[in-house]
Amino acid sequence: MQVFKFGGASVKDANGVKNLAALLQKVGYTDTLIVVSAMGKTTNALELVLKNYFENNAELQSAIQEVKKFHNQIILDLFDDENHSIFNDVALLFNELNSFLKTNKSPDYSFVYDQTVGFGELISTTIISAYLNTIGIKNNWVDVRNHIKTDNYYRRAHVNWEATQDAINAQFNKNILNITQGFLGSDSNNFTTTLGREGSDYTAAIYAYCLNANSVTIWKDVPGILNADPRYFENPQLLHKISYREAIELAFYGASVIHPKTLQPLQRKEIPLYVKSFLKPEQPGTKVCKDTTIEPKVPCFIVKKNQVLISLSSLDFSYIVEDNISSIFKLLHQYKMKVDVIQNSAISFSVCIENIYNNLEELLHHLKAKFKVTCYQNVSLYTIRHYNESAIKQVEQNKTVLLKQLTPETIQVVTK
Repeated sequence: MQVFKFGGASVKDANGVKNLAALLQKVGYTDTLIVVSAMGKTTNALELVLKNYFENNAELQSAIQEVKKFHNQIILDLFDDENHSIFNDVALLFNELNSFLKTNKSPDYSFVYDQTVGFGELISTTIISAYLNTIGIKNNWVDVRNHIKTDNYYRRAHVNWEATQDAINAQFNKNILNITQGFLGSDSNNFTTTLGREGSDYTAAIYAYCLNANSVTIWKDVPGILNADPRYFENPQLLHKISYREAIELAFYGASVIHPKTLQPLQRKEIPLYVKSFLKPEQPGTKVCKDTTIEPKVPCFIVKKNQVLISLSSLDFSYIVEDNISSIFKLLHQYKMKVDVIQNSAISFSVCIENIYNNLEELLHHLKAKFKVTCYQNVSLYTIRHYNESAIKQVEQNKTVLLKQLTPETIQVVTK
């Protein structure tokens, strides 16, 4: 088995879907599972649907129609037969979305998010599966929610590996090309869950682990894993080979090419991961595997925008010791804050976090009861692996440095 994963950028329009088909014909698709994300910026569009659902119901149907219009245009560009069943299949999915939004009684944003946003992947795979079948690439559409079982930690669900392995063993047909959704799973009550933004890579790794796949290939709009995000850094370099450990480090610090959880199941079974260009599939891309360091060994830059830096000090200048740190982390966990950097001294403690669940005000309210609190919002966190002085200067130039932390291989800098 081989597992291919295609992100939203690769299927953002009809030409992208046609390119996916051409790629399969070029590289082969025997014993293959294809994992696909939502098309283009559909997840963002569905997040707007969700925003209107909670805040501006008068605009709800208009937002849904925009999503529907986008997909209908792709269908019209792909299918000549106006009576093709794909039109009805996609209409039924939108009816299901509307029905959920009309009947839902839960005020829990994260629950409603997962039931809503997941339609992006369901629609994209329905369209692509139908198109591939139409042009002679016979395939089986698979509902990932029947396979990947999770807890009910909505928006960042944890995989129940035993239940997932059992479901895949019982239901998966290896004898045909399969296409399924990234990003999604389901809990014990069969409600849709999501694995976190960009979780389709993780989906591919879960299937690869459970199917004992020979490899996973992530098809991107870049030639492979670069040493820097081209959106923020000039002249990025292609990394030809990196180890699992190095890739996990880069993913942990926020490298956007690979989801942070993707490498762990692959490493356990030593399944190689390839990152290649869907525009130039014949090029080798990047290989992530065992017993490799990094080739070439150059500084690797990662930036996370819109972070929050909180600096705490004791009100009476007493030491910040284990009890204080324990209570701080209990609050960070309670308010679902993702911690990226911590730094402490005798009487101060700083933490750089992601306010994913918009609980910052409640967190600060609790912290101010016990500590003197300074909060910097909209800061940037830069991480450099295998840094040198030139790399550090590049990151710090024309910025105010709020926090800096060095280890032998890594430097992290928070700037304003």
